[in-house]
Formats: sequence, C-alpha cells, structure tokens
Amino acid sequence: MPFSRKPSDKEVLKKTERDLKKTQRGVDRDCAKLERDEKKLETEIKKAVKQGNKEASKILAKQLVNLRKQKVSLCGASAQMSSVNAQSKIMVANKSTAEVMGRTAKAMGAMNKQMKPQKMTQNMKQFEMESAKMEMKEEMMNDTLDDVLGASDEEEEQDAIVNQVLDEIGIEVAGKLADTPT
Repeated sequence: MPFSRKPSDKEVLKKTERDLKKTQRGVDRDCAKLERDEKKLETEIKKAVKQGNKEASKILAKQLVNLRKQKVSLCGASAQMSSVNAQSKIMVANKSTAEVMGRTAKAMGAMNKQMKPQKMTQNMKQFEMESAKMEMKEEMMNDTLDDVLGASDEEEEQDAIVNQVLDEIGIEVAGKLADTPT
C-alpha cells in the first residue's frame, strides 16, 4: 500500500484558491451574459412600447425585473467568493502564527526550566562586581601610563631646554675661543 501524506495547509489553500477562481470566472461570465440579456430586454421593451403592445411590454418588464434580481444575487455571490478566498488566506496565516507561537512557548518553557532565577541574579551581581573591578584596574593603568608618558614628555622638555642653554653657551664659548690668541 503506497504511503499517502496529508496535504499541507499551503497546498490546500492553493487548491481552494484555484477552485474559487474557477468558480468566480464562471460567475463573472454569467453576470456578463445577464447584462447582455438585460440590454436585449430593454430594447425589446422599447420596441413593444413603440408598437403599442402594452401586454408584451408588461411581460418583458417582469422578465427584466427578474433578470436584474438574478444579476444582483449573482454579483453578490461573486463578492462572497472573494471574501471566502480572503478569509481562507487569513485562516492559514492565523494557523501558522499559532503553530509558531506554540513552538516559541515550548522553547521558552524549556529555557525557564534550565535557568534558575536565583542563579541568574547571582551571575548578574558577580558580573557587575567583576565589571567594576575591571573599570578600576583600567583607570589605574591609564593613570600610570599617563604618569609615565607625562614624565617622559617632561624629560624631553628638560633635555630640550638644557640643549638650548648649552647651544647658547657653546656659541658664546666658541665665539670667545675664536677671539683668544693661539
């Protein structure tokens, strides 16, 4: 015996849409035919009135009234089919949403079983403490680096000033040395 699977919601929706569209095309054709028949009856009524045939015009007028009722009910059926099509799409979407929400609820339940609120709170407090320690260490390192780098900057400034002074003295000494007799 071959294995037959149950059609998915999307497959059922596609088949339903196909059937509804086919039926709606038939209804639309019938509506168009009724409109043509209505125009014919109107022209026949005008002919009967021109000929003075009052009885025939009354009978044709009754037929026209009945034809218009049929046309209204047929067009109403077409609108209802469109509504049914839209509702079937909404139903499939709602079912899919409900299934996803069910799976999500199961996943959340499993997570709640695995995670204990007290342990999570404890972990958060420990994380905050370690984070604060890390920030303090970082501040201390930054201060130390600033001191070290600041000191080297000061040393460079001091060396520059000393070199400048020595250059000035050197120039004067060199100038005096040039004036001295050899």
